[in-house]
Order: sequence, then C-alpha cells, then structure tokens
Amino acid sequence: MQKIRSSWWTGTPRAPYLLLHFSFALCLIPVLAAPRASANDVAKPNETLGDGTSEKLGDTEDILAGHSFHGEAFNEGPRQKAYLMGGTGEVTFPVSTEIELAQKFFDQGVGQLHGFWYFEAERSFRQVALLDPDCAMAYWGMAMANIENEKRALGFIKEAVERKKTASKRDQLWIDGLADYLKSKKKDEKVAKQDYIRSLEKIIHDFPDDIEAKAFLAVRLWQFKKDLPITSHQAVDAILDQVFAARPMHPAHHYRIHLWDNEKPERAMTSAALGGQSGPSIAHLWHMPGHIYSRVKRYPDAVWQQEASSRADHNHMMRDGVLPDQIHNYAHNQEWMTRNLINIGRSGDALAIATNLVEHPRHPKYNTVEKRGSSAAHGRARLFQVLQRFEMWDKLIELSETMYLEPTDVTSEQDKRIRALGVAHFEKGDSSLLLAQLVELQARLAHTQRERKVAQDKAEKEAKEAKKAAAEIDKAKADAVKPIDRRIKSLNESIAELNAYAGLMVGSNKSAKTLLDQVTGIEKDRLARLYMRAGDHKKAERLASEAVESAKNEVIPLANQVDVLFRIGKKKEASEAFTKLRKISGHIDDLSLAPFERLSDVAAAIELPDDWRIPPEPNQDVGERPALATIGPLRYTPSPAINWSLPNENGDSLAFEQFEGKPVVVIFYLGFGCLHCAEQLTAFAPKTKEFADAGISLVAVSTDTIKELKSSIDNFQVEGEFPFPLVSDSELGTFKAYRAFDDFENQPLHGTFLIDRDGFVRWQDISYEPFNDPDFLLKEGKRLLRLPVRPKN
Repeated sequence: MQKIRSSWWTGTPRAPYLLLHFSFALCLIPVLAAPRASANDVAKPNETLGDGTSEKLGDTEDILAGHSFHGEAFNEGPRQKAYLMGGTGEVTFPVSTEIELAQKFFDQGVGQLHGFWYFEAERSFRQVALLDPDCAMAYWGMAMANIENEKRALGFIKEAVERKKTASKRDQLWIDGLADYLKSKKKDEKVAKQDYIRSLEKIIHDFPDDIEAKAFLAVRLWQFKKDLPITSHQAVDAILDQVFAARPMHPAHHYRIHLWDNEKPERAMTSAALGGQSGPSIAHLWHMPGHIYSRVKRYPDAVWQQEASSRADHNHMMRDGVLPDQIHNYAHNQEWMTRNLINIGRSGDALAIATNLVEHPRHPKYNTVEKRGSSAAHGRARLFQVLQRFEMWDKLIELSETMYLEPTDVTSEQDKRIRALGVAHFEKGDSSLLLAQLVELQARLAHTQRERKVAQDKAEKEAKEAKKAAAEIDKAKADAVKPIDRRIKSLNESIAELNAYAGLMVGSNKSAKTLLDQVTGIEKDRLARLYMRAGDHKKAERLASEAVESAKNEVIPLANQVDVLFRIGKKKEASEAFTKLRKISGHIDDLSLAPFERLSDVAAAIELPDDWRIPPEPNQDVGERPALATIGPLRYTPSPAINWSLPNENGDSLAFEQFEGKPVVVIFYLGFGCLHCAEQLTAFAPKTKEFADAGISLVAVSTDTIKELKSSIDNFQVEGEFPFPLVSDSELGTFKAYRAFDDFENQPLHGTFLIDRDGFVRWQDISYEPFNDPDFLLKEGKRLLRLPVRPKN
C-alpha cells in the first residue's frame, strides 16, 4: 500500500486506520454534482473537484485502484451514499447546520446509533459531511459510530474539534466530551469513563431538555459497568423514564432491555413491547426484546420478535444487495430463533431456519464452517440440534449424505457428525452401523493421541534448544497439547456414549450405566430415557424432573417427563405433568414426531383426545404488533441481476441476456493499469475450463475504453488467446448498477458476482481489492447452484 502525505497528516507513519480530513467531504461533492467522463477519470487527490474547489492533499504517491484516497480506514467503511430509509426512531438532535437534509441524515444516524447499527450510522454521518462539510457534529457522529475502534474514532473526532468554532455551545460540549474521553482513554480508562459520564451530565445540566444526552448517559452507564459498577440499576432506569416521558417511542427502549437483561428482565417488559416498534427498520431493535421474553420463558413471544428481526434484515439485504453474513447479529438471531422454535415445538420452522442458514452464500472472510458465529457454523450446529431433539433419525441419516451435513475437514465438526450418526443408528436399532461409527471415532482418537505426542516432543525440543528452565519446558509442553487434550476429552466422551449404546443393545445395562455416568453434553431428558432403558427407574425419574425444572415452558422435556412417569407406573404424576404440557402445547406442529407420538398411549389412558393440544392464547402485554409481512420477507432470497449490453475490444456488443439459461461469473475490474486486477484475471483464466465443466461461464467488465481493452489483454500473463470475454463499461453505468462503485469518492470498486441460470445473484464480493480465490468460488458455485433460488420452507 502506498502512502499519502498531506497538509493534515501529522507525520506519523501510515497506520491501519487513517484520519478523516476536510478533503474527504469535498471529494464527496462530485457524487451529486459532477458528471462522469470516463472510468480512468476518477477524482485524484490533487485534482480540481466537481464544485470547482481545488483541494491539494500534498505530495502523494499512486493509490491502488479501488482503494480510498483517504487511507485504509475508508477502504472498509461504507462506500455508497446514504438514503433516508425511515423507521430509524423518533430522534430529534438539532446540530449546527443550515441544510435541512443534512439535519435529517444526522437524526437518522443518531437513531441508527441507538440501534447499534454502526455501519449504517457512519454512512448517514458521511452523508451529512457530503451535504455540509463544515458541520462539526458530522465527524462527532462518525467517531460515535466507531467508539470501539479507537484509531478511527480519534481521527474523526480530531476533524470535529477543528470545526467546532462555528458550532453551537451545545455541540461543543458534545464534541469536547467525546474528544477528551478518546484522548485520555489510554492513560487511565476508568478515569476517562468517569469524566465522560460527567461530560454528559454537564450537557444535561446546561440543556435540561436534551433527551439525547439522557439516552446516551443511560447506555454509557450500562456499557461502562465493568470499570464503573452500577450501584443502582433503578437509578439508571429513572434516567430512561425521563427520555420516555418526553418521547414515548424513543429507541432508548433498547437500552432499558440491556440494563435489565441479566438482572431483572421482567422490569424491561414495557420496553420489550415497544422496542422493535421504536425503530422498525433496525433489525436489532426487533431482536433485543427477544432477550427479555427468552429470560422470562415466554418463548412464543421471543420467536415473534426474532422473526420480526429476521424480516427486517431480509428487507435490508434484498433492497440493498447485501449477503446475509455481512449483517452483524443476523446469524445469531437466526440460531437463537431456532432454539426457541425447538422450545415451543415448531419442528418444521426450526428445521427450515437451520437448513436455510446452511444454504446461505459462504465467503472466506465472513462465512465458513470454521468461523465461529457465522451462518455456516450456526446452521450446522442448530441442524444437528433440531434433528436430535425432535428425534428425526431418518432425516439426520439422509442429510448426512447431502451438503447440509456432509463430511468436513473441520475436525471438531466431523467428530460431532460421526457421534450424531452413531446416536441415529442406535435409535434405529442398527448395531452394525453404530459399531462402524464407534470404530471410526476410536481411529480418530488414536490419531489424535499420536498428534499429541508429536506436538509435545516438538515443544520440548524447541524449549531445550532455547535453553529454557525446566519449569518453562514443562509449561511449553503443556501449552502445546492443551487444544489437543480438549479434543481427546471430547472423543473419549463420544466413544463412551456410543459404547453405552452398544451395551444397551446387547443387554449389558450395568456397563452401559457406568459409561453414561462418564458422558457430558447429553440433555437430561434424553439421559432419563437411556437410564430408564437400562432399568434404573429412580434415576430416570430424577433426571426427567431436573430436565423440566431447568427448562421451564419447553415442550420436549415436559413431554419426556410425561412418558417416563407413565412407563415406570406413576400414572397420576404422568397425568399431572400432561396437564402442564397441554397448557404450552399450542405451537407443537407435528404430533407424529417421537417425543409427542409416544404420548398417544398416555393420552388414551387418561381419556384425552388424539389431538391433545390446546390452541395458544396470545399475550396482551406485547404492544401493537404490526403484521410480520409488513416488516419484510420471511426468507432471504437472491436478488435478480441487472441486464447490460457492453462492447468488447472489437466494438461488438455482448449482452447479459446471452448468458440466459447458463450460470455466469461476472468480474468487474479497474482497467489495464490495475496490477491487482491483472493478477485476478490471470488467476481465473486457467480455471476457465473447470468453470465451464461445472456449467459456469466467465466474463469480465472493465473500466477501460474499447481501445484500452486490448492493452488489458496484453497485460495478462496467459498463453494464447484470453479464454473468456472482456467488455468495456467506461461510463461506469454497469459498475454503478451492480454497486461496484464508491459514491463518496466517485470511483469504481472491484466486484465479482455469481449469477445463476435464472438470472439471480447467488454470490458476490465488492471491495477495494479484487476477489482472487477462483478455487473457493468454483467450489461454492457448485454448492449454491444445486440449491433452489427460494429457500425451503
């Protein structure tokens, strides 16, 4: 990466995050005002900008194509202009600007801050800077959107401080408080936090009607609780009362939920009923009430909130061309919704959500099976859970032969897969296939034990060569095998579990119980059934009871308790438990599933109808809920690709519609002068046949003119004729249509898109750098193209 030196740069070597400068706002102006001449005419740092202002950044070196003119911080930030989306909260935060539209974007940004939607908040504040470069509070907002990203925040607040002279006294207090906090944080974080709290209190003292200061004071008191313990949650809650007294639907309901979430969740019930409605475009505001409803065991209400959150996210994704795992908190919301769907017995929806997570497009940066918290990881974990909790053993075995639960190189995931298959074969009564899984686990254990010896010997050798003391050598050896020992422990437990099943199948109940005593990670209600099968009725009853006590209002543990009590001869107790189950049974969607089908005998014995479910009665304290369909679609579905017709190097037109009926990868690259683009295309070129064998065509769209396309081809290190077509989009219309364009800096970006045979965008990468892993895209393309456009319901 080349360096930029400018009049505002302090001389510090360029760091991963650079400071924002007034020139940033100036370079935004051409987005709205200046016509685009050609692809290679992008605004350079020393050029005259579209408003006629010449802003010289000082001596510069070339900046890589697609990279921000203002440093690495802006490479990763929002690079397309904001729009007034509505539904971001009843926020009025007047700042020093005479531009009405800038004020509207500022209010939107503050609402997004309240919803922890920081990426979109920064975009809104950048839009304020575009409209009013002298608005100091625009840069304060950017700093607030990066308050956990210290280097960027310091750069932004520096620009706010430089502009504060023309700002109001109130604005100056906001800027000074944040500036002092960010500057003093490194010296003494606790003191810095205390001083920041006092700065907010000063704003409230000087401007008693500033409800935003009260809202931010409340959330900072909660966020700073590790260093500044909250001595009275009720006192913080009283501050929020003042906010709601002035503005009942303020998005600070979000903060009350956080305040009481792990304390006394029932005290946030009113805010749970209003949280999503206070900012309906912000998915996180719908999600957070689900925390409260989950804590108080009102799982149907939690599911409603999480579905609303999901729909809001889907609306945003599909409207703005964003892939699921680019959305913060999305996968977490979906996996938690799956768990709550299990709790209330909605097996079909739980299965659909889990499989849909597995189906989502994968990306090496943010969605792989290995990446904790991603759709792929959560989806696989929840899919196993759904299948095992509802005892869908045939389905588990079936899906293990598909992309949903296929074998994987991720060792822990493969261990889990083998163990789950062993359970399924046991439940199906197939001893030979159970033993096959057991043998495979034992082989993996032996291999892992050998790996442990190698790792330990290596660590010992290196420590001795470094002439370390005996204690340090022992520590090095212990550290080297810690992760391996965790896996060995897990494998031993898996083997013990499957051995216990083998014992049960041949009637060795005593040894089976001994082995079960060694196993963790099995739900107590399932263990109860296993001990009952082994003849230990007393332990089965105790475990079934403990399962219900620790899982209030969950239908599967209660259904299991009914069955266990009935099978061991306690029919009165079973009937009483059945009465409790019926009260929460209204959402169970399939009585033919094993946990509920087993109860048919019990129902008959106590003279209940075959369909013993009682329809649910909705709670009346959940606020005015909109129809879920008005928030957004139930499932994420790919968006249709936009048609284009562009000339090749000979001037002949190539139209997107010519690829109709055949999947195609469309690569947007930044002309013959972009060396990284040349690397990308020469990486994809040798793979052309492999893509073709998979039924996928390749085409590249360039910023070059028709004449310059020939220069592009000459730069590519390939033998013979270049293997796939190149076309010119020198006016950048197609770049903009596909969002491979930076609206703030008026320059094209790299983009790679996989479009299916029906014209839907199934995968994309838009970035300041080209996507340069054709093998990943080929593998992912094959996976995605096996899936229907619309996820399974």
